[in-house]
Amino acid sequence: MRPCPRATGSEALTAVTAAAGVSPLFLTPLLQRQLADWLAEDLGRGDLTAPALAGRRGSAQWLAKAEGCFCGGVLVEPLFRLLDPGVVVQLHVADGSRVRAGQPLLELAGDAAALVAGERTALNLAMRLSGVATATAQLVAELEGTGVRLADTRKTTPGLRMLEKYAVRCGGGVNHRLGLDDAAMLKENHQAWAGGLDQALALVRAHAPWPARVIVEAETAAEAEAAVRAGADAVLLDEFAPEALVALVPQLRALAGGRGVVLEASGVRPDQLRAYAATGIDLISTSAPVTRSAWLDLSMRFHSPFPLV
Repeated sequence: MRPCPRATGSEALTAVTAAAGVSPLFLTPLLQRQLADWLAEDLGRGDLTAPALAGRRGSAQWLAKAEGCFCGGVLVEPLFRLLDPGVVVQLHVADGSRVRAGQPLLELAGDAAALVAGERTALNLAMRLSGVATATAQLVAELEGTGVRLADTRKTTPGLRMLEKYAVRCGGGVNHRLGLDDAAMLKENHQAWAGGLDQALALVRAHAPWPARVIVEAETAAEAEAAVRAGADAVLLDEFAPEALVALVPQLRALAGGRGVVLEASGVRPDQLRAYAATGIDLISTSAPVTRSAWLDLSMRFHSPFPLV
């Protein structure tokens, strides 16, 4: 595979993801602070092996040890530059690419102590994110040709939400709400405490920014129909059997008239994705790629210094 163009900082993050057709991951101030904090967690007062490497230069290569979907390469250069501003990184595989066992992923060269100190943090992040991307890609493959999209949820690891959602995109999925502040989802408790669906929806629309969408969660056909009548932008159909949605989805479409209402199924079993897709829904949301995925095994092999171009 042709090496990706070299770039630095946010430029590097956008270049390699664009090469794979993945929406970019931006090096935001929050992400910069997180990278520094994650390094500090492992370094503590300093790597006790550093004196053995003082003043030496080193180089290394990342290899995939299993087949999967690679994710996290965009973090390698910004992370190691916190330890060695002169580190040189060459990516051979863009985030979102399928990789095989034994395939070289990237090469890096720089201060030997910095390469050793950053190895575990960098690999941990990439293995976690590659696992999420791989699990997402497997589910997306089940939906191929159906036109139904696979979305994530807010069930993410605290501190890793933006990266795990980025990994879902690398696996071919789409992001649902990033947080409570970019879309409203009215559930049973909101409706009960507000005095009903109409009251809850009116209160949210009165205070939310005008571009914000309102999603209503429904657990019965009656609740779904009420959500459409109330003017919800989307209805989350929670834990409905596929057989129930075959009849319900056309009814909701007819009830909405010409108004576009997004119909989403959640609480689905991964082995029933195609059955849900056949019901006419727009979206399937699942936490499985984040909550049930295994890390993709990667390794960093050190070797003699070499020039990178």
